[in-house]
Amino acid sequence: MKEIEARLAQIKQELTTRAAELTAAEIEALEKEVEALQEERAALQAAAERRSALLARIAAGEPVGDEGEGSGTQPTLLRSFAGAGGAQPQAKEPEDRYDTVAYRKAFMNYVCRGAAIPAEFRAAETTTTADSGAVIPTSIMNEIIQKLESYGSIYAQVRKINVQGGVAIPIADLKPTAHWIAEEESSDDQKAGAKNSVTFNYYGLECKISQSILANVVTLKMFTDLFIPMATEAMVKAIEIAIFNGTGEGQPLGVLKDARVLAVVELTEEEYASWKGWHKVKGKIKKAYRNGSFIMNQSTFDAGIDGMEDKNGQPIGRTNYGINGEESYRFMGKTVETVEDEILPSWDDAAAGDVFAVFMKLSDYVINTNMEMQVTKWTDHDNNKIKNKCLMVVDGKAADTNGIILIKKAIKAV
Repeated sequence: MKEIEARLAQIKQELTTRAAELTAAEIEALEKEVEALQEERAALQAAAERRSALLARIAAGEPVGDEGEGSGTQPTLLRSFAGAGGAQPQAKEPEDRYDTVAYRKAFMNYVCRGAAIPAEFRAAETTTTADSGAVIPTSIMNEIIQKLESYGSIYAQVRKINVQGGVAIPIADLKPTAHWIAEEESSDDQKAGAKNSVTFNYYGLECKISQSILANVVTLKMFTDLFIPMATEAMVKAIEIAIFNGTGEGQPLGVLKDARVLAVVELTEEEYASWKGWHKVKGKIKKAYRNGSFIMNQSTFDAGIDGMEDKNGQPIGRTNYGINGEESYRFMGKTVETVEDEILPSWDDAAAGDVFAVFMKLSDYVINTNMEMQVTKWTDHDNNKIKNKCLMVVDGKAADTNGIILIKKAIKAV
């Protein structure tokens, strides 16, 4: 691999420094040599991946091989007993064509160099325009989902579903009541109903990535390592902002814009800075929803909550440090999730009447998403750049708003 990379670097240097001197025949010879080197590099990468996978399967005690000696098809003593009445070997699961090294390499070449995806990988695609995109390789897709779950503390705790858009999900809003009855009497029949519902729509979330960044990535591993963080960071940030501030028009409906959220508590500056003042909020929390969390700006917790003291000078809001050294915030017996300025403003930056904190159970908010992300490439002639767009379908809204409390900065009395 080192020799191949060194030779490719030499060819690149030669093409750069001797661009005007090279003849067509010399360029053609260099092109063939580059293709041969790339094929050899791809073969070495595939062999390395197979070797790593084989070592992992051996370490896990899994059966190795699909056919040939030691694979389950040769007549060994153990298999002879199995054939005489023991368990039969399981059928091989179909291979995911989008998780192969060949497709991942083709996908990298499509994004980085504009090379067309081979026909065998495009046969099952549904295209709507001549300039169609390509399905992201399965292994890269799985990594993006994993990163989304661990990247944002808010996204990790909301509920995720995958249902068809436009389908109304009923919400049961009537609970039966038990009645005391006398002898030879009976209570009235009750009927459970679900008159309210939540409907999820189709909203597109896209992330555009500049070609100038990706064009310099030459190996599949480097391409994967660079592509995943960029797409993840942009998408999880957009989703978390929409969970609180989404308008519901072309994007999810945020809890701050949801007309069904009716519980609102306003705190004056004196109440915000006092333990007694925050009990206005706690008094609004219904017993059935007391397992929720406070969500507030990091600065709000650090300056207001963590710095709050009782009459003896002891801290009221506490920051605990676990064995891993990470901070864990708690206030009034509840977990505190801190967020950035784009989601909720700090107390100091919030204007009078603005929401600066929210109390809710994050799992009461539902994200409906279609994780079949696709990437498309096009040329932005206005900016002279080649861009790549990663697209997914997302919608979200609160399924149960009864436990959500908006905490606002009170308007000063004149």
